[in-house]
Amino acid sequence: MSDGHERIARAFADAPGKAALMPYLMGGFPDLETSKAIGHAYVDGGADLIELGVPFSDPLADGPVIHAAATKALAAGATFDGILEVCRELSPRVPVIVMCYANLVIVRTPERFVEAIADAGASGLIVPDIPLEESAEIVEVCRARGIAFVPLVAPTSPDDRMKAIGAGARGFLYTVSVTGTTGERGADDFGPIVARAKACTDVPVALGFGISTPEQAVKAAEAGADGVIVGSRLVRAAAEHDDPAGAVKDIVAAMSAALR
Repeated sequence: MSDGHERIARAFADAPGKAALMPYLMGGFPDLETSKAIGHAYVDGGADLIELGVPFSDPLADGPVIHAAATKALAAGATFDGILEVCRELSPRVPVIVMCYANLVIVRTPERFVEAIADAGASGLIVPDIPLEESAEIVEVCRARGIAFVPLVAPTSPDDRMKAIGAGARGFLYTVSVTGTTGERGADDFGPIVARAKACTDVPVALGFGISTPEQAVKAAEAGADGVIVGSRLVRAAAEHDDPAGAVKDIVAAMSAALR
């Protein structure tokens, strides 16, 4: 059994840039085969890890771009088994961290859900709507199967809560750069939240939400982030271009080059 925590740690340590680059991929968008091609384009463009989203009808943490992509993926017939195919195809190339909402875990039971993603080669799991107080079961199941359970902290997290979350983080600590949902923004004052996150954990700190340009990625790295997560910008590019894989590869390559 592979240890996702160790594989993620190696990816951060071996990243050639100032920070590891982690693009977000909506599984099944705009369709299953194209989402696989987009994932490969991410890696070809310089991605060090991939966050793989499972489409859901009510994605509470996501803004309009990713919400629309989830809706289209579901309409195109995306299923959990299909998303596992995407994971299985991409995981030999880079660590894949599955991101999904709690309903999808609960309906299958944590044991069956984690077993499925582990068998597909996933290294980690993000469930943004499971609070710390309700996470013990899924954390234990992930530990038993070698999957890194990645929690989230935000600017609104009190210091004591951030410390409790950071102490139990595996793989990395997903640090939300701004309040609100995912989406492209002009924010670049990342220093305070990164410093708070790094003070409360021993794992790498990856910054997400609102990062959409090479300049923002560099500022996140300069603020001390060990990783940079980019989502809405890439999902929007995939939606707007006739060649989604080519479009996202160019964006990832530009961010990778900037981080180097």
